[in-house]
Amino acid sequence: MQLDQVISQFKEEGFRVTYFDTSEEAVAYLCTENEGKTIGFGGSVTLEETGLFDALSKENTVFWHWKQPSKEARDHAANAEVYITSANAVSQTGEIVNIDGTGNRVAAINYGHEKVYVIIGINKIEDTLEQAIWRARNIAAPLNARRLHTKTPCAMGEEVRCYDCKSPERICRGFSIINRKMSGNQEMELVLIDEALGY
Repeated sequence: MQLDQVISQFKEEGFRVTYFDTSEEAVAYLCTENEGKTIGFGGSVTLEETGLFDALSKENTVFWHWKQPSKEARDHAANAEVYITSANAVSQTGEIVNIDGTGNRVAAINYGHEKVYVIIGINKIEDTLEQAIWRARNIAAPLNARRLHTKTPCAMGEEVRCYDCKSPERICRGFSIINRKMSGNQEMELVLIDEALGY
C-alpha cells in the first residue's frame, strides 16, 4: 500500500486529506478544528475506539445514537454543522465505501453539513474499488452483525462472510460509494490514521 498514492488520489477527487501516526494525534486535531460546533456522529467502532466522542463533548454539543436516545440523536446528528463517521473501506483509487442498515449514516455523509470527516485506520484501505466492496460486505458487515448479536447467517455462521441473506435482521441494506467530494457538503475531509481501527 502506498499512502502517498492514497492521499494524492483523494485530494484529486476534491477531498481534504490529513494523516496522523496515532489516533491520539487525530483526536487532538479534530478537537482543535471543531471547537464550539454542533457535531453528529455516525455509528462507528472506529470512533468508539479513538475516544473521540468524550473528547469532543468537552467543548461541543455532540449527538450520537450510541450514547443518547437513538431517534432523537440521529435527527440532531443529521442537522449538525459537522458530521463525523468512518467507512467500511476506502480504495487506493479514491472511493469511500459504506454499507448501512438504517440509512442515517449514508444519508448524512452525503448531504447537508458544513463539513464531513471520514476517519480511516490503515486496515480499511484496499487496492481497488472491487476489493473495498468485498471488504465492506465480507469483513465489516459480518463483524458488525456479530457485535449487534443479530440472528443472521453472517453473525451465527462459523465463517465470517456475507451470505446475501434475506433475514429480517439483515444490517446491510444499502451501499454508498463516494468517488468525489459531494457538492451537498461544503467540505469533506479524509482523516487517515496509521493504526488498525474498527472493522
